[in-house]
Amino acid sequence: MATLSVSARQVSDAGSARTQCAVLPVFAGKQPTATARELDKVLGGIIKSALDLGDFSAEKGKTLLLPGNGAIKRVLLVGCGEARSFDRPAQIAFCEAIGRTLRESKAADALVYTGELALEEADSEWLCDFLARSVITGLYRYRQTLSKPAAEAKLKRLAVNTGRALSPARAKAALEAGLATGLGVNTARELANLPGNICTPGYLAREARKLARRYPKLAVKVLSEKQMKELGMGSLLSVSAGSDEQAQLIVMEYKGGSKSAKPYALVGKGITFDSGGISLKPGAKMDEMKYDMGGAASVFGTMHALCELELPINTVAVVAAAENMPSGGATKPGDVVTSMAGKTIEVLNTDAEGRLVLCDALTYVGRYKPLAVVDIATLTGACVVALGSHAAGLYANDDELAGELLAAGTTAHDRAWRMPLWEDYQKQLSSNFADVANIGGPEAGSVTAACFLARFAEDYRWAHLDIAGAAWNSSPKGATGRPVALLTRYLRDRAGNR
Repeated sequence: MATLSVSARQVSDAGSARTQCAVLPVFAGKQPTATARELDKVLGGIIKSALDLGDFSAEKGKTLLLPGNGAIKRVLLVGCGEARSFDRPAQIAFCEAIGRTLRESKAADALVYTGELALEEADSEWLCDFLARSVITGLYRYRQTLSKPAAEAKLKRLAVNTGRALSPARAKAALEAGLATGLGVNTARELANLPGNICTPGYLAREARKLARRYPKLAVKVLSEKQMKELGMGSLLSVSAGSDEQAQLIVMEYKGGSKSAKPYALVGKGITFDSGGISLKPGAKMDEMKYDMGGAASVFGTMHALCELELPINTVAVVAAAENMPSGGATKPGDVVTSMAGKTIEVLNTDAEGRLVLCDALTYVGRYKPLAVVDIATLTGACVVALGSHAAGLYANDDELAGELLAAGTTAHDRAWRMPLWEDYQKQLSSNFADVANIGGPEAGSVTAACFLARFAEDYRWAHLDIAGAAWNSSPKGATGRPVALLTRYLRDRAGNR
């Protein structure tokens, strides 16, 4: 995948800078900035000419790439809209426009001038973070199974001149944090985009071990089906019963804090392909069920980002990886299975399998005495109906934890929306033949799925992110890497790295 180096540069004379692409913000209805005027002198008035001709409106997110000369090979003008309304959405559009355009250019390096955006120090820091993330995620292209993949982007170096708005040290730290987050997002996208015949539970286990070989603070162990059976994980194993692929329980431990410090925990749903099992899904768009391991992919991406950031905290990640297939050995609707927690579950629908693997993973992670647990899953179509693709559904048994995750999502622009987890919904999961049914009927499907999981997370602070709408796009088809940015921001905040 694409790599990128980032740096902060203080440029006193823009006209003497050397770069393959100078990136300049332009506000609607305002004269060019001092930096733009300096560059214009060196470039023979090309910037002023473009603005005077009306070829560039400076509308929010619009870009115009101009040829340069000498040491400055190109100039990229980026519209910022009205100066008085350069708010967070406008800042996001600014960064994303840069990421898109640099990916398509032939520039090997770029220098972005942000000092004249008139931002407060904290906003300037945020902008550097989001800019680096936007650029590295903009460079990502899926390549692995294409015989003639698109050429790699030329861009290798990104520098930012923040002027007096931010010290070079703080700017560089923010850029590096954004870069680490973006690398994690790309890791999640790559895993989720891989087809199910490549990205199997065994493949995920190998990828975890590969990640541990790169980062000394990360340790990995993988539990086999035999070991899971010994632990009593009958719920998880009921999902893989119909598949030739063996389920894997992947445990990644990041040890950045003191030995005595309790960890934060992430739990990911890793259904590498979901046919629905005996409760077979319709054929239309079934290919997209390779994305049903989006929760696991986001856990991998977050652990990658965490290792890059070297945060001074401990984190344990548990990925319940399995394939849900129909066969003579598959679990049938009406079967009753016993979870690791000892609770019996009536499987009324084998396509409600994510909660069956997660409940045993949630029980298992309790042995680490975590400070908080967040599970992430492409769990329900009902959540897509409720929230669409813009927000993940957030459920929590702790108000403080919910607030922390919501705040992290807002800061990272990877948002969630809190949903009810009321006791009133639990009665929908009643069963005459087991302690609990795995579905709660047609009403409030995302809520009852979360209520099911809540029964296995009573011993610690817990939150559930239903990312069924956020994890991938259908047109154009591809994984989004969400909610890696939210989770990474959450862990950064817990580590005091604000």
